[in-house]
Amino acid sequence: QVQLVESGGGLVQPGGSLRLSCVASGNIFVINTMGWYRQAPGKERELVAHITSGGSTNYADSVKGRFTISRDNTKNTVYLQMNSLKPEDTAVYYCNADIAVGVDWTTTADYWGQGTQVTVSS
Repeated sequence: QVQLVESGGGLVQPGGSLRLSCVASGNIFVINTMGWYRQAPGKERELVAHITSGGSTNYADSVKGRFTISRDNTKNTVYLQMNSLKPEDTAVYYCNADIAVGVDWTTTADYWGQGTQVTVSS
């Protein structure tokens, strides 16, 4: 069973910073793309950023220039550095990963973490 566990959320003032971490564990053969999504109250879940196994990144326009996604493949971990935070960044942030399990490297599936709350308020 693959698990994704997020950490690093909390309460910060506008303009502040947070660093989220997500660690994947279990019977993992390979992890392809990893990403961060968020969901604010009353809104749909949206993509924040993702990163491929080779390091290519993509960001939502709303966070471009403020957030940075990175990964450490030796630790099966993805990070989201969030700077210049705004109240509209308030949401539950979810880690996502496309993973091949066991020895079946030909087939992958999406896995999700439980989420971590980020609140930006003065």
